[in-house]
Amino acid sequence: MDPLVLVAVGCVAAFLGLAIGYLLTRSTSQANLDAFHRQSEAILRTAHEEAEALKRQIELKAREDQLQLRDSLTREIETLRGELREQERRLDKREDSLEEKNQTLTKKERQLENQRSKMSERRAEAERLLQQAQQLVEQHSAELHRLSGLSREQAEAVLLSRLETQLSDTLGLRLQRFEETLKSTTEERARRVLATAIHRYAAEHTADTTVSTVDIPSDEMKGRIIGREGRNIRTFEKATGVDVIVDDTPGVVVVSAFDNVRREIARLAMTKLIQDGRIHPSRIEEVVTETQTEMEKHIQELGRQAVDEANIGPLHEKLVQLLGRLKFRTSYSQNVLRHSLEVAHLCGMMADELGLDGRLARRCGLLHDIGKAADHEMEGGHPKIGADLAARYGEKDPDVLHAILGHHDDVTINHIYTVLVAAADAISASRPGARRETLEKYVKRLEELEALAGGFPGVEQAYAIQAGREIRVIANASRTSDADAQRVCHEIARAIEQQLHYPGEIKVTVIRETRATSVAH
Repeated sequence: MDPLVLVAVGCVAAFLGLAIGYLLTRSTSQANLDAFHRQSEAILRTAHEEAEALKRQIELKAREDQLQLRDSLTREIETLRGELREQERRLDKREDSLEEKNQTLTKKERQLENQRSKMSERRAEAERLLQQAQQLVEQHSAELHRLSGLSREQAEAVLLSRLETQLSDTLGLRLQRFEETLKSTTEERARRVLATAIHRYAAEHTADTTVSTVDIPSDEMKGRIIGREGRNIRTFEKATGVDVIVDDTPGVVVVSAFDNVRREIARLAMTKLIQDGRIHPSRIEEVVTETQTEMEKHIQELGRQAVDEANIGPLHEKLVQLLGRLKFRTSYSQNVLRHSLEVAHLCGMMADELGLDGRLARRCGLLHDIGKAADHEMEGGHPKIGADLAARYGEKDPDVLHAILGHHDDVTINHIYTVLVAAADAISASRPGARRETLEKYVKRLEELEALAGGFPGVEQAYAIQAGREIRVIANASRTSDADAQRVCHEIARAIEQQLHYPGEIKVTVIRETRATSVAH
């Protein structure tokens, strides 16, 4: 063929190929574009659906959180309402107590007014009797002057001497009868007076014996101890069983409880929490539990040390623990554990002197006050409680049980070791210095007592005996009658009550003796 034709045919074929290629490429691109559009629309629909689902989840979560928050606020409101009701109840109780005290004071005021009225009446009666006596004196004086021819001054002297003697005898006899009547009613009245005094003076007494203070570094620590809405202090009081008082006093927190062991546990736990700095409910419970365990071990160790020091042989572990608890008990300012050890040693020494069993005597002395470790948990006096506890925990010796039960003369004493324990108990309680009194003050008190008694007319000598619990007065028999002795005894007792301060009571004994001596040749 002609080359030109071939070239023309080639060009046409190429053009057709290009045209066909272009049309095919365009058709493919359009298809891809349509597919991309469809894919995009599907992705948008999926995203829209996921967004709607997520929106619904968020709305549901928000509603749940709102309901939980509402429930939490409702519970907190109910808790606060309960606390407010409890505070209102306490306030009502305090108001009732104050009202009772007010009524008591009003009653006492009425009684005082009645007593004042009676005293006024008695004073008026005494003045009337005095006037009558003066009239009688004048009449007798005139009569004596008329009959005896004495001067008025001489007659008055004779009459006054007779009246003084008669009044002195009458006063002595009346004092004797009054003392006899007083002895018959003193026990009942003493119980009533003591019960009233203890009731009225409980606050002052318990404030000294039931309160411990814990030093804090700053007032900011008080807020941490109290905690949010008081949760820390409530947790601490619940865990320890004490009352925590946080007031305006700088640098201290007060821990109050009648149980000395609980109070000591609370004090130690509070000290640990302050030193640690981490104060929250869970930490408080952890520290209190740890302190309780340490205190139990400490009490047990104190009991073992006491048993070893007294050298009484094996003892039940429960009794050892009770002995350790006596470390935290005082009686008339004496530590009961030290007092028990002292009684044990005294009993042992007296038993050795008498040829008795010294170890048994020390065992009786060491356990004689064991009931004081649990007398607030059981009914009855501490001798009976102690005897029951000793018998319960394996103490079978009748001498030991009877010594515990009868060392205060609560039962008939028919065991020699009971007598030893009672004597040692009295010695330990009454010796100089046993009740936080120095020897100088003790001697000074005895000297003041003797000087006071020796200053009365007719008294020759005065001796303080029984560690100052009794004063013996020697009266001049020639200048003092029996009736005068009664009067002087009463006046000395009244002077001691008014001028001296002393624990317990002091017995006053006036001795008047007439001796006649003659020599036969």
